[in-house]
Amino acid sequence: MQHTVTKHEKYTLVSLQEEKIHPANSADLKTLFVDLDRQGTANYVLDMQEVRYIDSSGLSAVLVGNRLCNEKNGTLVLTGVNENVAKIIRISQLDRVLEILPTVEEGVDLIFMNDLEKNLLSEDEEE
Repeated sequence: MQHTVTKHEKYTLVSLQEEKIHPANSADLKTLFVDLDRQGTANYVLDMQEVRYIDSSGLSAVLVGNRLCNEKNGTLVLTGVNENVAKIIRISQLDRVLEILPTVEEGVDLIFMNDLEKNLLSEDEEE
């Protein structure tokens, strides 16, 4: 699977460079998420700007990434989702589970806001 990974202090940006996420490459996406998880990554921005189609195996790979983030109290944000992919996500009712925002910048903002909120809540619990 063609992709780039850019690590930042609070998140990792994964930019997919595939038109289709399907059985031939979805296992690679799952493996990528597992590898990043082992490295301690808790927050991902998954830039899907070049993806034009995703099937159930691709959605399953995205859900693996979402689960791994949730287990670390992190966030997975999908960005750049085109209308065809968004429709498949809605039909699968995964729009209720996944964070989807138009741009990478908005995804990064959401991660920072969630991180700030979690820090504030943990401070409240300590008091």
